[in-house]
Amino acid sequence: MKVIICGAGQVGWQIARHLSGESNDVTVVDNNPELVRRATDTLDVQGLTGFASHPDVLERAGARDADMVIAATYSDEVNMVTCQVAHSVFGVPRKIARLRAQSYLKADYSDLYRRDHLPIDVVISPEREVAEAALRRLSQPASFESEVYLSGKVQLLGIQLEDDSPVLETPLRQLTELFSTLRAMVVGVRRDGTLFAPEPRDQLFAGDQIYVFTHTDDAARTLEIFGKTQSRQERVVIIGGGNVGLAVARKLESAAHRPRVRLIEANRARAERAADALERSIVLYGDGMDIEILREAGIDKSDAVLCVTDDDKTNLLASVRAKAEGAGMAIALVNDPTMVPMMGPLDIDAYVNPRATTVSSILRHIRHGRVQGVYSIGDAEAEIIEAEVMSTSPLAGKQIRDIEFPEGVLVGALLKAGDVVRPAGSTRLDEGDIIVMFALSKDVPAVEALLQVSVDFF
Repeated sequence: MKVIICGAGQVGWQIARHLSGESNDVTVVDNNPELVRRATDTLDVQGLTGFASHPDVLERAGARDADMVIAATYSDEVNMVTCQVAHSVFGVPRKIARLRAQSYLKADYSDLYRRDHLPIDVVISPEREVAEAALRRLSQPASFESEVYLSGKVQLLGIQLEDDSPVLETPLRQLTELFSTLRAMVVGVRRDGTLFAPEPRDQLFAGDQIYVFTHTDDAARTLEIFGKTQSRQERVVIIGGGNVGLAVARKLESAAHRPRVRLIEANRARAERAADALERSIVLYGDGMDIEILREAGIDKSDAVLCVTDDDKTNLLASVRAKAEGAGMAIALVNDPTMVPMMGPLDIDAYVNPRATTVSSILRHIRHGRVQGVYSIGDAEAEIIEAEVMSTSPLAGKQIRDIEFPEGVLVGALLKAGDVVRPAGSTRLDEGDIIVMFALSKDVPAVEALLQVSVDFF
């Protein structure tokens, strides 16, 4: 597949990293020569310096025979014009644009993206995606990571194992026998900084970070078995009143149990905008690092603090200060993946990575076969892939034990005839089944080959 990626920032670089590693023909375009040089020096991609929305630049990038254009520059307008030029001048079949401004995303204006108006096939909103990810973290306070699959019937939980976890030093095969009715499966373990797909004989140890697929109805029991307790978030403090913080506050206001929300914003204009937009939440104008402001927000009585300013260091330090003042748990928005190892020593409970969230959203619309969802884990260490089994797929009609999955791949959940099934070696995959797999990054191309059908579904 020939792909042109416009924008070589964090998101563009990560998408290029994924796609070039899977033997796609990738060209990266950016008007910053340093970013283009970084991409070409570190990845197997071609680079071109120039403005992505200019027709001559797109032509030099190979737009005349490109399969897809991904517009992920920092400018919404450049991304929109790039898709228009790619469609009108070069007839590129698939166009994906990242748009930040909320006005472009309102349902009232959805007709804007029709092929006879502004031909964008997929619109990705980073702020909206990150807000949803933050809400998932809040809904599962005992886990450091949470995603949903199979239309919400299955959850992926990231769980940090402590010294008092009752499952330590027990082989996973034995856990399956002990909890035979539990619809849950450990698919990934991060130990000493390395992520791997465990085998049935492997044991778990204190300090491990594990990734578990569980039926949504069994999520609370799964957490309990691994030594975690669930609690409802009644009081939430949000530090940062930008698009993400405001979106989370709005969602919490409309939630069924309606937690008490206090939002802190250091910019007066943003604070006033948030105060006008929110009905039940209290908005405080001030610095989220200020002890007095935190105390005025009732940080010592809060069940959770969500730090979502546009500065990673502020989010980390505000989380630490909030926990020191008595916050029940802290969730930080962190763009730089190299800061993630600091979470444990700083006693920060969970994080949201906007880059990984946006990359996952874009990858979902790129994969071959009937891929319905893709989620990137850690610093692109692994992917969770949700896909439908097609009649022409090598998977169809085979038992899981007879399929030549790479060592770094595990089937974590399966939807068969509308019912969630915990996969076993004897489980047969049939046409129409939807599977969810954990795959280390190096094994993703092999998974795509297994999912490949006779015609690409784009």
